[in-house]
Amino acid sequence: MKKTLIVVDMQNDFIDMALGTPEAQAIVPRVKAKIEAYLANGDEVLFTRDTHGEDYLDTPEGTKLPVVHCVKGTKGWQIADGLYREGCRIIDKPQFGWPHWDREAFEAVELVGLCTDICVVSNALILKAQHPSVPIAVDASCCAGVTPESHEAALKTMAMCQIDML
Repeated sequence: MKKTLIVVDMQNDFIDMALGTPEAQAIVPRVKAKIEAYLANGDEVLFTRDTHGEDYLDTPEGTKLPVVHCVKGTKGWQIADGLYREGCRIIDKPQFGWPHWDREAFEAVELVGLCTDICVVSNALILKAQHPSVPIAVDASCCAGVTPESHEAALKTMAMCQIDML
């Protein structure tokens, strides 16, 4: 069975820059190990990258979260050092969840990354809706939320929607 690891928004701005947290910094070594394990097994690794323009503060998201982050081309937009590997794909997404997962063929999907309570949960639920027969899992130890409490709430929400928790 071909497995796909989706590494959600492991970008500098979410780890140790504009919106970084100690919890996000703590998961980096575990995410790196998981990426290496998937690649060693010959499995697929996809990265999503939150992508905004210079006009971010004028967007609907920017009016609710007025912190400029992940502006295309900036250091904060880049995948954290040491995570990306040659041959992996990056999907630049302008919103929380990528609406085009239905264009992909998956046999099994695991998600890791940031933020559990925004982009991880959004992508997991879109995947579940678009690929109802595909096993979808989230490794909670390789995710971090805006707060520990919202991280836990998102994990419970995904579990209630029949997304497996690892």
